Amino acid sequence: PLFPPRPGTHTRRRQRRTPRKAGNVADFCRRWGRNYAYMVVLDADSVMSGETLVSLARLMEREPRAGIIQTAPQSFGLHTLHARMQQFSSSVVGRLFTLGMRYWQLGESHYWGHNAIIRVEPFMRHCALASLPGTGSLSGAILSHDFMEAALIRRAGYEVWLVPELQGSYEQQPPNLIEELRRDRRWCQGNLMNARLITQPGLKGVHRTMLGTAAFSYASAPVWAAFLLTGFALLLVEGPDLPFADGAASSAQNALWALTAVVLFAPRLMALVLILVEREAARYGGRLALARGLLLEALWGAALAPVRMVAHSLFVLGALTGLKLEWRSPPREAVETGWAEALLRFGPYALAALAAIGAAASDGPAEVLWLLPVGAALLLSPVMAVLGSSERVGLALRSRRLACTPEELDTPAVLRLAQLYSSATRSGEGKANAPAPEAVPVHP
Repeated sequence: PLFPPRPGTHTRRRQRRTPRKAGNVADFCRRWGRNYAYMVVLDADSVMSGETLVSLARLMEREPRAGIIQTAPQSFGLHTLHARMQQFSSSVVGRLFTLGMRYWQLGESHYWGHNAIIRVEPFMRHCALASLPGTGSLSGAILSHDFMEAALIRRAGYEVWLVPELQGSYEQQPPNLIEELRRDRRWCQGNLMNARLITQPGLKGVHRTMLGTAAFSYASAPVWAAFLLTGFALLLVEGPDLPFADGAASSAQNALWALTAVVLFAPRLMALVLILVEREAARYGGRLALARGLLLEALWGAALAPVRMVAHSLFVLGALTGLKLEWRSPPREAVETGWAEALLRFGPYALAALAAIGAAASDGPAEVLWLLPVGAALLLSPVMAVLGSSERVGLALRSRRLACTPEELDTPAVLRLAQLYSSATRSGEGKANAPAPEAVPVHP
């Protein structure tokens, strides 16, 4: 076979795969964890170079207080427009994001559940997770187990470090908007569940804050939606010249718009300056291609923000009201969204936006202008879902070196090998003469 099984590599498929990924880790720890000092947790779409694995083990050896060392995985592998925007943003802006987190969090950093090395003995002793008591969507098996595992291992006296300088760690992004929102629904419910644990005794302040901000990152969506709906209602009742829209109120409104622009563009501008100062623009296809890619990514993110707001608001309401969560693994390949599925998922968004624009138009064009930033995005959400899932559009951007990552323009050997293996596995070439997963022995 093209990729024959290697000695010492073992695969196990659990017959009862509950509670999902956390159950896989717990099963390994329970059966074989005592035989290992460290373990590296990877997702199905994770790739990590041998040099990075060795570096992680060396860091663990040098830092006996370290319980978890988390890499900052770069996104790679998919060519749809939506995935390309996520990959480019992660590569350009993500570095500033992770460096900033490491600066503030130090030894109480994030753990994202994959592409990280863990000290097995304290993890087994302190990080076992019981189900949350009660009934409803916010009870039962903890979904966002990674945040809690980081908090618990820190409570036990071990540190959690984020090492963004360590290269050779990769992951995939969802191929389209529907899959992203399906993933976000799991994350939303998991983070809201974790909010119940903020008051657990012994947790460090950074991790309590982390649990709170993670929950509010989704809970803020219905707050934003309520703010917009209140403004729209006032607009219909009072018209564009609201009686309090003068003086200080008008200045506050302008300041809010300015702050929104700063939040949207400042991180991208800072990332652009950093890349230019470090003379790394050539890795992204040149200065012009880098700047154009950042502008395109910012516009795409701004266009999807209202769609995500509505979806996240529904997720929060669903989690609080007990709506059942469908769990399934995300696709690891590009999946295009058809018009029927896009209209089914986002047609209600478009109809609601059309109704709101129609109601505002009855009072004059000025009211419509107030709604356009959000209304147009919701109205076009089915189109963006279909367009974002297109590989043809994503590859057309790549041919023009737009929104390309360094890993695309100069692919590391480990990614080339992973892509070759993936292609061979899909075609069946890499499976020849390989034993079935259930038949492979599992032992140290």
